[in-house]
Amino acid sequence: MSIHRKVIALTAAAAVGLTAAASVFAQAGRDYVYVVGSSTVYPFSTVVAERFGRSSEFKTPKIESTGSGGGLKLFCDGVGVDYPDVANSSRAIKRSEVETCASNGVTEIIEVRIGYDGIVVANAIGGDTYELSREDIFLALAKEVPGEAEGELIENPYTTWKDVNAKLPDVKIEVLGPPPTSGTRDAFVELAMEGGCKATPWIAALKKSDKNQYKSVCHTIREDGVFVEAGENDNLIVQKLQANPDALGIFGFSFLDQNMEKVKGSLIDGVEPTFDAIADGSYPISRPLFFYAKKAHVDVIPGLRGFLREFTSERAWGEEGYLSDRGLIPMPDEERNAVATAVRDLTPLSLAAE
Repeated sequence: MSIHRKVIALTAAAAVGLTAAASVFAQAGRDYVYVVGSSTVYPFSTVVAERFGRSSEFKTPKIESTGSGGGLKLFCDGVGVDYPDVANSSRAIKRSEVETCASNGVTEIIEVRIGYDGIVVANAIGGDTYELSREDIFLALAKEVPGEAEGELIENPYTTWKDVNAKLPDVKIEVLGPPPTSGTRDAFVELAMEGGCKATPWIAALKKSDKNQYKSVCHTIREDGVFVEAGENDNLIVQKLQANPDALGIFGFSFLDQNMEKVKGSLIDGVEPTFDAIADGSYPISRPLFFYAKKAHVDVIPGLRGFLREFTSERAWGEEGYLSDRGLIPMPDEERNAVATAVRDLTPLSLAAE
């Protein structure tokens, strides 16, 4: 998978922002790396931070789980010691976020793809075993679903999984999942919900004729209590699943991998969520994970350059690295080498245009 690079042009406003930032750096100091963002990337980032703190002369970086959207907002607020150095994200940065960053002087952004993760739909050990299709997921969770007539949409009437698909358990639909600020939520609606939505031909056709309506139908989750926003803490979802064996939960594969004695993943389109199935692309709900760093902070914030190199070292993210023991799916060798080189050279990478 190739990685395209581009330097984001400095606007006049950005130049002013950088001048102000230099003054802030000169007046006040911060002697540790500050990281915010994705709850999915959080455990990986925390392990790297702990290793880095133990093996270097620098302080252990401070890591906060704020969700991808919340983290990128904080990241884009400005340059200087009052703002995060790194934002973890379980989705690519959006064009609107890049523009917000630039307007606040955050221009040369280093995009680092760290590996891959699967999104699982899991329930407690001892509960029913679910074999779901992406269409089942869409029909269970969409705010509106196809009616009997061609082109008709109706308010979601389904209350049990058996209503959705006669082969599924006669159990009330209750799904615990992340809030809109979460990158896992963004990826879930794009990969699982939309993947099932376009199984209906006339809806699939909307993607060309009315992209906004298509996205509205496919990405809008019902708000009648069936889907329960459980916050950014994926460990809390695991705990709630144990307390309610009938509920299903949505979170990253790494949390399933670390809680195998408590929860089990549903098969999606006939594929079990496993390390190998995500690595080879056969598991249908998988996505890349990222973090973003400010070039302006490197060599100003003590330890930032070293933290970036530790995260992108073979001992961390390699096939035999310590992050794979935590559930991170490594990228192919060529891709890892390209990203590591870009990090070493502090090369701003091309950013998502979505």
